[in-house]
Amino acid sequence: MRVDRLSTEEIQREPLAFDDRITSDGRFGRTAVAGRYRLVVSRACPWAHRVVMTRRLMGLESVVSLAVTDPLQETIDGDLHWVFTERTGSPRDRDPVLGIHALREAYLARDPDYDGGVSVPGLVDVTNGHLVSNDYDLLCVDMATEWGDLVRTGAPDLYPRSSRAEIDAIGAEVYRDLNNGVYRAGFAPDQRRYDAAVRDVFTRLDALEERLAGRRYLVGDHVTLADVRLWSTLVRFDAAYHGHFKCNRRKLIEYPALWAYARDLFQTPGFGDTTALDHIRDHYYGVHTAINPSGIVAVGPDPRGWLTPHHREELGGSPFGDGTPPGPVPESERVPPLDEQG
Repeated sequence: MRVDRLSTEEIQREPLAFDDRITSDGRFGRTAVAGRYRLVVSRACPWAHRVVMTRRLMGLESVVSLAVTDPLQETIDGDLHWVFTERTGSPRDRDPVLGIHALREAYLARDPDYDGGVSVPGLVDVTNGHLVSNDYDLLCVDMATEWGDLVRTGAPDLYPRSSRAEIDAIGAEVYRDLNNGVYRAGFAPDQRRYDAAVRDVFTRLDALEERLAGRRYLVGDHVTLADVRLWSTLVRFDAAYHGHFKCNRRKLIEYPALWAYARDLFQTPGFGDTTALDHIRDHYYGVHTAINPSGIVAVGPDPRGWLTPHHREELGGSPFGDGTPPGPVPESERVPPLDEQG
């Protein structure tokens, strides 16, 4: 999630500052090496969540280590920053591997003159503490296609060559109207722009409801990056965007196909087992004080609905195509059970 500069016009997304690519052959200058990189994320952030899901689906947990920041950002020099605290397993409020308190330290290690926003996810080179990339989309694409023998046996083809144009076209529409649309609504400076953003959000949800009524996944017969890109917003919709961002024409649970689709994926390894609804609520309601000045964190919705039967298997297809599910979540990365996140 990028630090956004809010104007009197509407939310403005800063360009992603660092986009080094990592591949098995090193043709862009960096080579995929086990243990070389550490992925810094907030479990609250939908953009970071995409990379966490991709990393797990591809079985890269033992290759790229994970560092989780506190969902409540800290004000440093007048700006909100992602920081490490004991709450998320960082003794003395510093990441035990990188030795930093705030992610911005990795940005400044890379470029001492950097004065832009600081975002998660951030991939950091553990050998020198330099930020490598904060480009969540390229990180997902490269982990899905470029990490060679480091990915697990049985990993799914999340970005099949024959479907990339369709995956990217759907992703662009979903980003414009929904992934970013909920933020345009939540931070809208006036009624006109709020109305336009909310219209786009629900026009896109209506179209997705129609598309998913007769097919299990967005593209093809197994999970792809199109599903990863959409689902990171859907899982946050009723918990944060419906109330906090005033996207309240409908709840996700009022869309029969979308809600069943979202539950299907939640119950698929790599999705629900990387989701921390408590971090999501704490961040959105606790950090956006311009929207929620009281800081009171909403209690709902009841998370147990995510585990109810979805019957999407009747549509055919299989989550991992010809592949297999990832193994158990590493002990150090397990999120609390749903009944402890409610």
